[in-house]
Amino acid sequence: MKKKFLGTIILSLIAVIIAGCGNLQNSSLSTGGTDDSKKTKTVQTTSSSDGNSYNTLLQGKQYQVSPIAGLVSGNNDNQFNLQSFESGLIDVSKKEFPTKNYTFQEGQVLKANTVQQWIGRKSSQNPDGLNPEDNGKKEPNDRNPLYLSQIMENDFYKESGSNYALSGVSIGLSMNQVDYYTKVKYGSTYKTKISEAKRIEQGKKMADEIIQRMRKMKQTKDIPIVVGLYKAEESDSLVGGSYFMYGVSKNGTSEISSWKDLSYESQILPVVGEAKVINSSDADSFASFKSHIQNYFPKLSGVVAKVHYDNGTLQRMSITITTQFYGESEVRSFTQYTQNAASTYLPVGVPLEIKVESVNGLQAFISREEGQKNFYAHVFNDY
Repeated sequence: MKKKFLGTIILSLIAVIIAGCGNLQNSSLSTGGTDDSKKTKTVQTTSSSDGNSYNTLLQGKQYQVSPIAGLVSGNNDNQFNLQSFESGLIDVSKKEFPTKNYTFQEGQVLKANTVQQWIGRKSSQNPDGLNPEDNGKKEPNDRNPLYLSQIMENDFYKESGSNYALSGVSIGLSMNQVDYYTKVKYGSTYKTKISEAKRIEQGKKMADEIIQRMRKMKQTKDIPIVVGLYKAEESDSLVGGSYFMYGVSKNGTSEISSWKDLSYESQILPVVGEAKVINSSDADSFASFKSHIQNYFPKLSGVVAKVHYDNGTLQRMSITITTQFYGESEVRSFTQYTQNAASTYLPVGVPLEIKVESVNGLQAFISREEGQKNFYAHVFNDY
């Protein structure tokens, strides 16, 4: 078990996106039932620049990173999973905690030592482990795999006068579809594949257990708790996984009575091999965009897109263009041309980001917010 430092960096960057580029507003925070609930702490909130993002609580003028951010079990080192796990939980949370009614803060209820125990194997030394005991077997189909690799918490507050009270929590459970392991220390890596049925069964079981434990905590005794089940992609995947199911425990109940399926999917364009595209229209639009800029600027090393869908509908697209440009004038010309090509060929109405980079780093950035027509572009330089 180890802490991924890159995960903390990613979470902080995504937090900036969540907060938006808004104003800071002075307020105070009620801790919603903790031992110091009668005290108030001066905090600030960031005002979101659009109605689809949460305002975020700052304490002491600082963003609060969750103490459990980046804690993982197992050997899946796909960094894209960390990003998708974080951003996906925000999307799931919006289904129960609307952005117009709630203010966001990274989870502060669960502590690092608690979650380290929970994501570990159950044993006499760790009775709170949610993963099954080690049965001592080494063959892929005989051993007890690690089903749960990571837990994430988001907290949601409601404003009451000059105070904020904790009014909801969402929990993400990252479930393995493949568990990587070694038979001896520093030995070769093997993998145990986990069926969809087993992943769902274990995820639901662990969700109820976590809710029962959180109902014993003062902060979360009787507030709504959302639990999202996330399928982690394999370590060599070029995209992260996705949430496939979520449920809600309301009014202090100790279990989730009903679950709802989710149809989140991610994909790299152009697809590799015989992979089938999720949406042919979006794939064709990207292919036209790619062909257009490559014909005009042949000094491109690669153009790839990551597309994210909800029930087959495009939610966002991010494109990375790797160049061999070094002169600022050349980069500026290419950025302007790319911006025009994006307006002509790429899908409209969805958030879109384009990064232009070389071996020396990021050269330019182009973006468009949801529902907007115009792009924002910036070229980086060294002066």
